[in-house]
Amino acid sequence: MAVTGVSANRLELLQIADSVAREKTIDRKIVLEAMEDAIQKAAKSRYGAENDIRCEIDPKSGETRLSRVMAVVEEVETEATQITLADAKRRNPDAKIGDFIAESLPPLDFGRVAAQNAKQVIVQKVRDAERERQFGEYKDRIGEIINGTVKRVEYGNVIVELGRAEGIIRRDEMIPREVPRLGDRIRSYIYDVRREPRGPQIFLSRARPEFMSKLFAMEVPEIYDNVVEIKSVARDPGSRAKIAVISKDSSIDPVGACVGMRGARVQAVVNELQGEKVDIIQWNADAATFIVNALAPAEVSKVVLDEDASRIEVVVPEAQLPLAIGRRGQNVRLASQLTGWDIDILTEQVESERRQKEFAERSAMFMECLDVDEVIAQLLVTEGFASVEEVASVESSEVAHIAGFDENTAAEIQTRAREYLDKQEKARDDRRRELGVADELIQVPGVTTAMLVAFGEHKVKTLEDLADCATDDLIGWTERKKEKDAEPIRHKGYLDGFDIDRAGAEDLILSARILAGWIKPEDLVPPEPAADDATPAA
Repeated sequence: MAVTGVSANRLELLQIADSVAREKTIDRKIVLEAMEDAIQKAAKSRYGAENDIRCEIDPKSGETRLSRVMAVVEEVETEATQITLADAKRRNPDAKIGDFIAESLPPLDFGRVAAQNAKQVIVQKVRDAERERQFGEYKDRIGEIINGTVKRVEYGNVIVELGRAEGIIRRDEMIPREVPRLGDRIRSYIYDVRREPRGPQIFLSRARPEFMSKLFAMEVPEIYDNVVEIKSVARDPGSRAKIAVISKDSSIDPVGACVGMRGARVQAVVNELQGEKVDIIQWNADAATFIVNALAPAEVSKVVLDEDASRIEVVVPEAQLPLAIGRRGQNVRLASQLTGWDIDILTEQVESERRQKEFAERSAMFMECLDVDEVIAQLLVTEGFASVEEVASVESSEVAHIAGFDENTAAEIQTRAREYLDKQEKARDDRRRELGVADELIQVPGVTTAMLVAFGEHKVKTLEDLADCATDDLIGWTERKKEKDAEPIRHKGYLDGFDIDRAGAEDLILSARILAGWIKPEDLVPPEPAADDATPAA
């Protein structure tokens, strides 16, 4: 009877391990290891925690073996875990220093407390294994769309049952005005999976542009087959979106492919996004054409690009202005996000008035600086000259080419321009000296006298002063408030108004530090990577 009882217990142990492994979808070996840890803990509480007790469960028979392990040493310091070589040889003649001797222990009779502790160990180990399995399963699924069921809603955050795991859609990742109910089927985009103390957290979204891209890929075979490519997406979740597409096959219309027969494909996406209107736009490598397409349905009269600043001015007829801007600026905001350009929209009348104002201001500037009459000043502006520097630096033939000018007139105008610039340069140099700016700053490559005056006005008077500056000191910085709707505050730099970017400011500071002896030019050269293997001599 005793043997039968033991066999039944062994069989029951393996059945429990198999059942837990199937239910939690984890390896049976992990469950058996958890059981071994639990029995070890119970055995230590009985025989003493100072002992090194090991448990092994045979994965085939279910037989449990308990043993106390002791290290073979010359001199025993801890009797519970160490044994002398002489005592070890009595048990195993082949024993030597450094070996381990295992002493079998009788089967353990679990008491109520020991059984409860063992259960807690097994539950914790299984839970840890289950969490690791969940993390391993979902970390490689970032970027996918997944279906789930709404399990509960907590403070606006939606907990989604995904089968063997849970995901969370935070309030700001939901489509506004969407109200999920308990038990609803919901589709969402996995954008992050993280390990956290309470288990892996799967973060889902329905508001991100990538969610829309994946929906179109599911509805449009040409996108799935990579014949049509989605170049960019801009969304105002729940309200309106713009998506730019391009075809790699000239015979396929990318916009038509996304719209589908009678709008069936795009309508499927719109229905999933709770009625969000979608503008499908053909992408174009030419920035101006792409931006005009992105502002649809508004009609554009003219565009003026500033590629250095990634900014564009768009001129539209007066009647098209509300359409171009959109409700609460939505159309122009989405077009800007889609194209990556800052877009300024002007009416034809405003643009005309501004051009007239600029024309008058530049004409007056040339009349004053070059001491010429209004007709000559206007001719220079009409020809595209915007500054005295441009007039002084161009080839004389370009000035002589202007209608009504000859070589003598051109030479006289350029002479006056250079004299004006020399006079202006002298005035700046005098001002620089008056402010106490040292001559040594002139040695810094890229520094002009106008910059020296600006430095002096901001107490930067020596090489050390400039070398001690930060990049933000020169070009300024933008402070963004924590409040969502708060306008960012722009802090001006010493060189505000000068044509200098962050890289240029960094070069000025580094040059000043080299001239001041703070660093050496060779310090700025990155070391050459060491070869992995030495090349043998020929």
